[in-house]
Amino acid sequence: QVQLVESGGGSVQPGGSLRLSCAASGIAFSIYTMGWYRQAPGKQRELVADITNGRITNYADSVKGRFTISRDNAKNTVYLQMNSLEPEDTAVYYCNAKNVVFKEFDYWGQGTQVTVSS
Repeated sequence: QVQLVESGGGSVQPGGSLRLSCAASGIAFSIYTMGWYRQAPGKQRELVADITNGRITNYADSVKGRFTISRDNAKNTVYLQMNSLEPEDTAVYYCNAKNVVFKEFDYWGQGTQVTVSS
C-alpha cells in the first residue's frame, strides 16, 4: 500500500519560514519524481516544485528564490523549505510521487495546511 504522509504545515507570519516533509512508503522512492503542489481556496491545484530521481529541480516562478525542494532517498522523504513566506502562499500543500515511465503510478498525500497571516 502506497502512503505519502506530509507534515510541517502550520501558521506563520509574513516573512517567516516553514519546512514541509513528505515520508513515502510502498514505492521505490528513488526512481520517482517527487513534487509539491498547492491549492488555495477557489483556485486550481498548481505545481510548486518538483525534483527528479536525478535531483533536477523545477520551481514555479512565484516561489523561485524563496523555496527549496530536496530529497533524502535513504529516508524516502522529500522536503520543501519555504522562506520569506507571503500571504499568497496560503494553501493546502500536497506531496506527489510520479513515475515518469509508467504514468499510471501517480500518488498523492492527504495535504497539509499552510497559512501565512499577520
